[in-house]
Amino acid sequence: MSDRTAIQIVLVQPEIPQNTGSIARTCAATATDLHLVGKLGFEISEKRVRRAGLDYWPYVRLQQHPSWDEYLEHVRPKRLWYFSKYASLPYHQADFKPGDALVFGSETKGLGQDFLKNVPPQSLLLIPIFCPQVRSLNLSNAVSIGLYEALRQTGAFDSKPGT
Repeated sequence: MSDRTAIQIVLVQPEIPQNTGSIARTCAATATDLHLVGKLGFEISEKRVRRAGLDYWPYVRLQQHPSWDEYLEHVRPKRLWYFSKYASLPYHQADFKPGDALVFGSETKGLGQDFLKNVPPQSLLLIPIFCPQVRSLNLSNAVSIGLYEALRQTGAFDSKPGT
């Protein structure tokens, strides 16, 4: 794997510090950039965020953006993939490419229909849930599922990790 993967993780208004800490740890382990967008439901310096990320925070390339528009203007990702319960395309059928950004919403609201109203339907991805009584997956689990599939498709595992 190179110094940084070509995939980005974007969390829009995350609310639970432990989830963001766990996601940061996954981003550190995979050399993936992490972007936090909008109002957070916690302070990034909070003990619970730091504890979940353990001592890996120095290896996380973290950027905060006050708004979605500022993220787009500052980062200019090649393509955006939005994970949502409103999607119909399973995540593993997406054609991930280097430079793509995987976008996830908050734990309680997801990305929401207002946010998604101008998103092309072919950019919406679903992580299937087979038990109808389960509304959603934990955010950090969803990020891991999407990220590892994107890394697999973009060849991140073709070289020995850490090289």
